[in-house]
Amino acid sequence: MTSKNEITVTGGRLYYEVRGDGPLLLAMGSPMGADAFAPLADALADRFTVVTHDPRGISRSALDDPREDSTPRLRAEDVVAILDDLGAETADVFGSSGGAMTTLALAAHHPGRIRTVVAHEPPTLNLLPDAVDRHAEVDEIVKTFETDGLEAAWRMFLSTSGYQEDEAGPPPGDSPEQDLEDGRRFFVHELRETTRYLPDLDALRDGPFRVVVGLGADSGGLLTRRTCAALADELGVPVVEFPGDHGGFIWDPEGFAKLLGDILMTEDVRIPLARV
Repeated sequence: MTSKNEITVTGGRLYYEVRGDGPLLLAMGSPMGADAFAPLADALADRFTVVTHDPRGISRSALDDPREDSTPRLRAEDVVAILDDLGAETADVFGSSGGAMTTLALAAHHPGRIRTVVAHEPPTLNLLPDAVDRHAEVDEIVKTFETDGLEAAWRMFLSTSGYQEDEAGPPPGDSPEQDLEDGRRFFVHELRETTRYLPDLDALRDGPFRVVVGLGADSGGLLTRRTCAALADELGVPVVEFPGDHGGFIWDPEGFAKLLGDILMTEDVRIPLARV
């Protein structure tokens, strides 16, 4: 059974869902919302109470000012609001892509609320030696959205991320209008802020929580392979290999859930888990 909830946060409303039973686990993306994580949450629900949500400005989480930028720090405060609404002191958190950046901000600024943070393919571009060039690519993607539209922006985004030319963007939703608005949020108000965010590395090294850096087994050609390696090196942790690629939790939710659950139930993530 899934409960659907809505709370007031700074600057808007936030939609979230709760399913399952057991230790509390928050699973999140950005811009991906709750629907994208539903299969993973269902697969974890026999071991965890799983919370998913639509990030601010996406889908059912409406903002008072749609022009507001979405930063990892703001999104982290939204996650704290969910914890408070649930009456939960602490939780494990799993974030993928932009959601991984949210979890890193959450752990750094609210260390007492986190037990384990699993950051799956975070785009930590600032940790790369060619960060200036990568940021310039992001600027060009945003410009492409503004001049040529959503489809062209997704093509450029996927190409610069390392995907093959025949890779498509996210599958269309039920509403083309909502797809366009969510795309606008991502490209105009989120992408720059997310990829320019530099996590507080000292806070992540010294915090009272575990940090797990995850990379898809099939993500060898993606830019996130480099960002994962850079972050793991800074934190002195291994890179843990997850099923699939950047969206492995979508394509193989059962296999992904098995590994993620085992990580959260294992005190030492390095044993016996695979590493890249």
